[in-house]
Amino acid sequence: MAAIMRMPEVLANATEAIIAKWLIAEGASFTVGQPMAEVETEKALVEVPAESDGILGKYLAQNGAHVQVGAPIAILLAAGEGQAEIDKLLTEAGADIPAPAAAPAPVGTAQTPPPAAPVVAAPAPVVAAAPANTGGRLFASPLARRLAKENGIDPTFIQGTGPDGRIVRRDVQAAIASGGSPRTPAVSAPVIPAGTFIEIPHSGMRKAIARRLTESKTTVPHFYLNAPVIADEMLKFRTSFNEWAPKKVSVTDLIVKTVAAAFADVPAANVIWTDTALRQFSDVDVAIAVATDKGLITPVIRGVNHMSLIQLNAAANELIDRARTGGLKQNEIEGGTFSVTNLGMYGTDEFSAILNPPQSAILAVGAAKQKPVVLDGQIVVRSVINFTMSVDHRAVDGALAAQWLAAFVKRFENPFWLAL
Repeated sequence: MAAIMRMPEVLANATEAIIAKWLIAEGASFTVGQPMAEVETEKALVEVPAESDGILGKYLAQNGAHVQVGAPIAILLAAGEGQAEIDKLLTEAGADIPAPAAAPAPVGTAQTPPPAAPVVAAPAPVVAAAPANTGGRLFASPLARRLAKENGIDPTFIQGTGPDGRIVRRDVQAAIASGGSPRTPAVSAPVIPAGTFIEIPHSGMRKAIARRLTESKTTVPHFYLNAPVIADEMLKFRTSFNEWAPKKVSVTDLIVKTVAAAFADVPAANVIWTDTALRQFSDVDVAIAVATDKGLITPVIRGVNHMSLIQLNAAANELIDRARTGGLKQNEIEGGTFSVTNLGMYGTDEFSAILNPPQSAILAVGAAKQKPVVLDGQIVVRSVINFTMSVDHRAVDGALAAQWLAAFVKRFENPFWLAL
């Protein structure tokens, strides 16, 4: 029986998604479970599977269309049905089928606002912009002079309305009523030109980032631990390893691997908070923050504790490449208990990161910089990296977080365990 296919809620709390690409052509048959379309959510691509066997009769939303969750996107037919059933269903559900939306304006197009009308203060009716009498006798009645003096008004800046421009009492009273400044000529308000700017509409990803980080910062009780770590041995290890490795590993790869090892030392920290219980994990799934043209995204590397450095590097690079091209699947940005965000390549010395719910911690990584340190009572220069750990206090207490960070520091400063 002919039926309308609607946009599913492929991402929790999402209100709309984009038809990235139809995978089934109009008129083609499909089977239950077969991917019908790729839908772009705020952060990933999701394949929408068929819920039954059938034929895709007609698209109601084309590739690239923004569609509200629950809105019609296609008409599905059963075997033997055709155009008559499509026309009937369109007629019956006509009010439910939205008209095609106008194409949105290109993002980033310069929009120059119309020039604002010049703002010019209306001159006070009785206070002149220049002295009414310059260099000559001041024509004012004695009463006007006395009234001006008592109120601190300079009569030379009053325009008289009496005979031959004589200043009279009513002129001074009008000046007082209009707020004439003592001994200061009235000056027109400066004309401020309208600023020029462009407006860049928020992308779905930017809206998601804003929503999730606001929720995290306002609902999750963060606390922070900082550790400056001597990185010389780990950096030497990386240099030596890359001389023999088929693919060069990054500092981030080494950090992620050390994160997994620290969880092996302190497994009680590998948890997340839920409303009913702490959920403790046996495997270590680590999210890595990736900067893209559209915003920040955090794909998850799963089972890091089971990977070699080479395997970890391959998995990380593959996720990073697809994050930057918009090719991540929804399940690749979900889950994990921990994130790593590295701004060291930009020269940032130290920073604190916001948690990525429902994860319990995130490690912010600064740049490796030469600094003086005290070793065995001697001041020496070493490469130091500042690590700052943001922690969800609901799931991990301060002492437990400190134990985990101490395990991480010990392993990072002594990388010989990587050879085991």
